[in-house]
Amino acid sequence: MSAKDLEQATAPAPHTGSLSRRMLLIAAVWIGVLLLGGGLALDRTLTGLVTRNFDAQLQYLLNGMIASAEVGPDGEVFLNRPLGDQRLLEPNSGLYWQIRGQGHDDFPSRSLWDRTLDVRTTHIDKEPHVYDSLQFPNEPLRVIERTVQLPGSDTVWFFTVAERRAELDRQIGQVRRILVRSFAVLGLGLFIMAMLQTWLGLGPLRGVRLAIQKMRTAGANRVTEPLPLEVQPLVVELNGLLAHTERQAEEARTHAGNLAHALKTPLTVVMNAATAQAPDLSDTVIREAAVMRRQVDHHLARARAVGRRGVGQARANVGESVEAVLRAVTRLYEKTRFDLDGKRDALVAIERQDLDEILGNLIENAAKYGGGSVFVTIDPTGEDGWCEIWVEDDGMGIPEAERTRIFDRGARLDTGKPGTGLGLAIVRDVAEIYGGSVLLDESEDLGGLLVKLRLPRAGGAKG
Repeated sequence: MSAKDLEQATAPAPHTGSLSRRMLLIAAVWIGVLLLGGGLALDRTLTGLVTRNFDAQLQYLLNGMIASAEVGPDGEVFLNRPLGDQRLLEPNSGLYWQIRGQGHDDFPSRSLWDRTLDVRTTHIDKEPHVYDSLQFPNEPLRVIERTVQLPGSDTVWFFTVAERRAELDRQIGQVRRILVRSFAVLGLGLFIMAMLQTWLGLGPLRGVRLAIQKMRTAGANRVTEPLPLEVQPLVVELNGLLAHTERQAEEARTHAGNLAHALKTPLTVVMNAATAQAPDLSDTVIREAAVMRRQVDHHLARARAVGRRGVGQARANVGESVEAVLRAVTRLYEKTRFDLDGKRDALVAIERQDLDEILGNLIENAAKYGGGSVFVTIDPTGEDGWCEIWVEDDGMGIPEAERTRIFDRGARLDTGKPGTGLGLAIVRDVAEIYGGSVLLDESEDLGGLLVKLRLPRAGGAKG
C-alpha cells in the first residue's frame, strides 16, 4: 500500500454531525416548547385564581357595606354597624371604602383620611365591577364598585371598595417564582433524562464500534456480542460483509495458489531444458509459454469476475448480449446458421462483460464443433428466480461419461481443432462466481450437445 493510499485509509471519514447532539438538541427544543407553553398556561391559571380570590374578599366587604347601609332622616347614608376589618379605621392603611350619591356628601372610611376615591358616576353598575386604578401616586389600587338604590331613597348610591395591589402583586410574584423554579428543575431533570436516554440508547452502536475494533486488533472475524433488536440487522449485514470479504480473500489466495502451481511445472520444464542446453529449447519454450498463457488467461478471467461481482448489483440484458455475440461469431463461421428464440428482455444478475465472455465461449464452441446449426434459446423454462440459456448444436455431442471431465482446465475431446481447452472451464467458474451453474445434455431437436446455462435473475427483471 502506498503512502497516499495509507493516508486515505486512515483519514477521518466525512460525517453529517453528531447523532447525540442532534437528539439532545431536538429534546431540548421540545422540552423548552412544552415547558414554556405549560408554564404560561399554568401561570395564567394560578394568577387568575389568586386575583379572583383577592376580588372575592373585596366583594365580601362590599356586600357587607351594602347590607349595613341605611338612609337617615336627613337623607344621608350611614352604616348601622361597623365593618369588621380594623384596617378601615387606620389612616392610609391600604384598604378603603366610600359611598357617593349625587347631591350628597361623600361618605368615606376613616382609612382614606383626607383623600377620596374617584368614582365614575356616568354609568350604572348593577353587578360588581372590578378594575385597577392608579389614582394614588405609588399606590396602585384594586377597585370594586356597584350602584345600589337603598330603600326609602330615590338617590343612586355608588358603593366602592379599594385595596392596595401590593399584597396581590406579592402573591402573584410568589406563585411565579415557584413556577419558574419548579419548571427549571423539571426542565433540567427532563434534559438529564434525555442525555441518559441518548447515552444508553446509542450504547449498542458504541458496542458495534468496539467489536469492529476488536476484530482489527484481536483477530476476531465476527460481531458476536448480544445486541438489541434494532441494531441486530446492522450486525447481520456487517457479518455478511465480513463473510463476503473473507470469501473474496480466500478466492484470491486460491487463485494465486492455483496459478503458482499451474506455472510451476512449465517453468521447471523450461529451466531444465535451458540448463541442459536441449536442442529443442525453442520449441519447448514456445510450447510451455502457450501452456502458461492459457493458465494466466483462465485465472485472469476468474479474477475479473470476482472483482466485478463485488461492485454493486450487476444487471445484464440477455437478449442484447446474445445478439452481440452472434454478430461477432457469424463473421468467423459464415456457413453456420444461428437461430435465437425466447424472452429477449430477460435480465440476469451478472456483469455484461462476463455474460458476453460466457456466451461467447458457448456459442463459439457450438459453431466450431457443430455441423452447421446453432440454436440459442433464452429462458425456455421461466422458473422463478432463475434464467436459463440453452445453446444447442448439431454436432457429435459429448458422451455422458465425459461431460464432467470436459470442465477440467485444458480438457479437449477434439484435439484436431485449435483451442486452449479452457472455454468450458471459464464458463463454469464465472457462472459459479455469480451463483449460477452449467449443465451438459443432449439436444433433442438438433441431436448434438445442449449446454444449459443457469443464472440468477436480476431484481425487477421481466419475464
